[in-house]
Amino acid sequence: MSEVTEARPREISPALDFLAGTVAGMAAVVVGYPFDTVKVRFQNPQIASKYRSTAHAVFTIVREERIRGLYRGMIAPLAGAPPLNGLVFSTYRSLLQAQLGDEPTTPTLTQINLAGAGSGVLSSLITTPAELIKIHQQSLVRTAHSPAALRDRDVVLHIWRHHGLRGFYRGIGATALRDVGYGAYFAAYEATLRYWPRPYSASADAGGSKLENHSLAALLTAGGTAGVAGWIVTFPFDVVKTRMQTTAAGAPNNPYRTMWSTIVASYRAEGLGVFFRGLAPTLIRAIPVNMVTFTTYEAVVHLCT
Repeated sequence: MSEVTEARPREISPALDFLAGTVAGMAAVVVGYPFDTVKVRFQNPQIASKYRSTAHAVFTIVREERIRGLYRGMIAPLAGAPPLNGLVFSTYRSLLQAQLGDEPTTPTLTQINLAGAGSGVLSSLITTPAELIKIHQQSLVRTAHSPAALRDRDVVLHIWRHHGLRGFYRGIGATALRDVGYGAYFAAYEATLRYWPRPYSASADAGGSKLENHSLAALLTAGGTAGVAGWIVTFPFDVVKTRMQTTAAGAPNNPYRTMWSTIVASYRAEGLGVFFRGLAPTLIRAIPVNMVTFTTYEAVVHLCT
């Protein structure tokens, strides 16, 4: 009898996937939000020149805006990102199962990549308005003595009054292309665990909690690798998305009206390097954030199965 038949993995329900992904998303937001603020500041062409490096940006924001400057606009992602993360994990599992059918088969890395990319595209329907609000908040540069920053509700009302529902989906094309990176994200996680120096067991990758078959070091390494892989593949589209979302489509002489005009205008003005601006703080953030994300996810699954 084969090893897969002898050790049938416990199936993870969509509800548990959603719960584990949501809890993991909460931990990830708290850990990684300051680095995300720095990334957005670097990508905003109006204020990018203010900062020389990641460390300089952090110190400058803290000096001028205090610690709260690094967490400005966190309410929207803290409310939206955790359940969105749960949706990504549960959608990923559903798309993966749709490819595998009812057989207890170990998925290939190609199947994992396709399921991850599909979950990213679907999640962009929710990601786009949440990130639009967040970026409007993070792009506000204020001193410690400035009036209080706009509340998320004020940003939402402003967008609704001036642009309607369509305004919340500005940059959705670039967001969807960026979130295709979830394919590389999940594939890198699974590949790292499969090729980790240990006796390989196919059943360990077919379902259930990976805490039962992998060390904490393996899970942390796989999570960090996943975060880096997911961003490197599609980071230029994140730059395009940020530039589009920091401006209004109908603004006079706006070079960032569409995704294509943003790419062309950015390249002509700043060269190829502009599409990787903010990559350093993003990768620095991606490693601890995704270590926390996947380890928390696996811990919740382990506790509930």
